[in-house]
Parts: sequence; C-alpha cells; structure tokens
Amino acid sequence: MALQVLLLIPRLIICSTTQSQITDFMFKRNAFFLGTLLGGVMAIALQVTPTWAQSAIDSDAGILVENCMVRFINKTKVPSETQGKLTQLPVEEGMSIKKGDVIAIVDDKQARLALELKQAEELVAKLNAQNDVNKRDAVQSEVIARQEAAAYRDLYAKGAAPQFEMLKKQAEADRAILRIELADLNENTAMAEYVAKQVGTQLAQSDIEMRTIRAEFDAFVENRFAQLGEWVQPGSPIVELVQMDFVRVEGFIDAFRYAGQIQKGADVKVEITVGGTSTNPITKTFVGKIDYVSMELDLNKRHRIWVKVPNERDGDDWLIKPGMRATMQIAPPTAAAGLF
Repeated sequence: MALQVLLLIPRLIICSTTQSQITDFMFKRNAFFLGTLLGGVMAIALQVTPTWAQSAIDSDAGILVENCMVRFINKTKVPSETQGKLTQLPVEEGMSIKKGDVIAIVDDKQARLALELKQAEELVAKLNAQNDVNKRDAVQSEVIARQEAAAYRDLYAKGAAPQFEMLKKQAEADRAILRIELADLNENTAMAEYVAKQVGTQLAQSDIEMRTIRAEFDAFVENRFAQLGEWVQPGSPIVELVQMDFVRVEGFIDAFRYAGQIQKGADVKVEITVGGTSTNPITKTFVGKIDYVSMELDLNKRHRIWVKVPNERDGDDWLIKPGMRATMQIAPPTAAAGLF
C-alpha cells in the first residue's frame, strides 16, 4: 500500500504542473485578444470625428462653416520704451481712446534739458558753418600775394631785386592758394559738425517722444498694469489695448474635403450670435469676403480662415465682442459674383 502511494506522487506532481501551465497559457491568450480588441477600438475612435466637431457642412447655397469664433484683430500690451517714473497716466480701464492719444508720460525733465543743450550746440555749429570770413580773407590775401609776386618777377628781370626775394614772394602766393583750400576744408568740416549737431538734437527730441506713450490705433483700454508714480523699465507693460471698431470671425474648414474650393477673396456671409438664448438667439449678419486662408494645416487637417467685419456701437458699448459664436456661409467657387 505504501509502495502504491509513493508511485502516485510523481503523477500528481506532473498533473499539477500541467494544470498550472495550461492556466497561464489561457490567461496570456485572453490578455492578447483583449489588448488587440482595445487597440482596434482606439484606432477607430481616433480616425472617426464626432458629429459635433464637424466644422463645415455642404449645402446648396455653399459651404456652411459652424462653430466659428469672434477674435480680436489687435490686442496689444503697450510697453514703456525707456526707464523713469510715470508722471502722467490719464487712461483708465474701460476708456475708449483715439489713435495718437497720450497713454502715459515718463518723467522727461532731464530729457528736455538735454534737448535744450543740444539745440544750443546746434546753433553754435550753424553759426560756424555759415561763417565765411576766413574764406574771404584767404581769397583777398591770395590776390595781393599773386600781384606782389608778379611785381617782384618784373623787378628781378630788370635786375632791381635779388632772386631770393622774387622766389620768396612766389612762395607766399602759392601759400595763399593753400590757405583758400584750407578755408574750404574748414567750412566743410563746420558743415559736417552742424549736421552732426542736428542729429544730436533729433536724438534728444526722440528721447522725449519715447517718454510720451501714445496709442497706435483707435482702441479700448482692456487692462491697466502700471500706476501713477511707478518706476518703469523699457518693456514694462503700461496698458493693454484692444481694437473694437473691427473684429474678425475665425473658423476652420477641412482642407482635403474642400481642396481648391476655399480661396482668399471668396464671397462669404457671416452670422454672429450677439444675444438672446440658445433657443431664441439674436444674430447679426454681415456680407464680405474671406480675408485669410492659412497655408498650414492643423492636426485635424483643417485650414484656418477668417473674415474681417466692422463692429457697431451699442450706446457706450460695442455690439460684437470677442468670444461670441458665429457661422460662415461661403459661396461655392462656381457661383456668380454677388451671390450674397
């Protein structure tokens, strides 16, 4: 009996080992199939674009581009161009300003004194450049020296003057000609110095202008970063200006599906949602032309396009604001001009 038990032990061990190997094989096979299935599902999900993300729809009236967005044309942080203390800061957040209006002034007392000094130096240089006394003196002296040299040549020819006196007077006449050339050189040098002083005056004037920060376009003051009396450095932002008289409506369109159909200058009708509710929106319609079609495609193989549209005043506010939703209806390339 004991011998039979001993003979069964190896068989039990072999069976146990075989069962473990089978279980491990089944687990690995199921994991492989599950991984393959999940990979296929993810690949399909990446290739299929959900219906809500579609940006363009074909219609009889052209190509309808949905989910467009109103954007700024100009949104600029205006910096200081020099260092100093802000002595004037007449703008506040929410103000509308015109092109050329003063935004801020950096302390310009020393700059104005430097300008006065440069202007005085320029005046001195101008007087020197206009001074021709030395030139006129040199010309008259040359005439006298030439006549005197001629007279001594006659006396030498008659034996009434020694040769060295005649040669001395001739040398003086030659030096008189050189003094005229020197006077011309001095006049040209004085004129060059005058021009240099003029440039110095312009630089001093430019320094004052740099300390006067002005608006580059009609704008709305979105943010004011600096405070009156604050010390600023070159590049320190003073205010943030946004252009509101014109905005642009930006959208995306499939580059492969509409290859060759979307071009700059194409007729387009823009409809912007300016108010209301999701079920009863208030819209504003504009007709224009596509102003931009990007060369680069995004990750979804789409062109970025935008249209510049004029904004309208709504009391003290603006009707159209960046962030509003819009749609674009682009005329097909075969449509007659003036479709909209």
